[in-house]
Amino acid sequence: MSDTESNIFYAPLLSRYAESMLWLARYIERIENLARLIDVNETFVRLRTAVNGWQCIIDINADAAPYFAHHDGISGAEVIAFYVLDPENPNSIVSMAHAARENARALRPLISTEMWTQLNIFTDTIRRLTPADIAGNRLSMLCARIKQECQTHAGITEGTLFRDQAWLFHQIGKHIERADQITRLIDIKYQALLPTIDAVGSEIDLSQWTAVLRSAAAYHAFRRLCPNDLSPAIVVGFLLQNNGFPRSLSTSLRQAHYAVHLLRSDYNLRGTAPILERVEHLQALLQGLSVNEIIIGGLHEFLDGVQSELADIYNHIAEAFWPQP
Repeated sequence: MSDTESNIFYAPLLSRYAESMLWLARYIERIENLARLIDVNETFVRLRTAVNGWQCIIDINADAAPYFAHHDGISGAEVIAFYVLDPENPNSIVSMAHAARENARALRPLISTEMWTQLNIFTDTIRRLTPADIAGNRLSMLCARIKQECQTHAGITEGTLFRDQAWLFHQIGKHIERADQITRLIDIKYQALLPTIDAVGSEIDLSQWTAVLRSAAAYHAFRRLCPNDLSPAIVVGFLLQNNGFPRSLSTSLRQAHYAVHLLRSDYNLRGTAPILERVEHLQALLQGLSVNEIIIGGLHEFLDGVQSELADIYNHIAEAFWPQP
């Protein structure tokens, strides 16, 4: 490596760039997950094969207080509008698309022209949405388009973003968000879908667990591995511990750990040791228990603990790389 190449490779990344890159990735992941969740729930609520489908979305995002501050009850139309169009809701698609673009604006010197252009087109599309775009059968088409735009962003980023520290912070943000989203989905859906004894193995029970898999974009991957079994324990085990599924908790932790490790080994960044320790602690916790042991010990308590650990990992990242004055 020449001196010039070395200087470019080890050029320090500004804290504000690192934070913006991490949050750009998190917002895009959240938008895609939310669009998938809305689409799947709308289908199963319409087919009357889901229980408390719209309540689940509010619970997954911990938005009961802001939602009920402006709504008397739960209706599909109101929940969908709250999560797609409401600019006052920071967890709506329109708000998160705006936040993603603002982070991208701060990153203009780092990201490619293709990334910036695609994000501008995407944000403009979302900003122009009206209630008519989420009505009736147009909702599914809208969700499909949003998912496609998020995956387009992922593909353009993969193909054009320079592989330096900024790329690693993007990877950390993406995989921490995936880990958080998969635990929230399992926690809420498992509680909502706990069947009665009579419903175990019934057509409705199978449909509900199919909805869980589709909400995580895991249905086809799961069926390749388990074509003849759809029991709750096997689904939960797949989403938490399978190392081949790209959105599982174990895969997300492994990818986040690898990115932090590269920040230490290739860039000698200080503050990575406690982050790696927290990720390794969570990996050991996940690998040290069978899925049956997790369920018997209390799945909700386990997932609640994992979410606290993920928040702790993010706090360590923030303290190390963009500490508050």
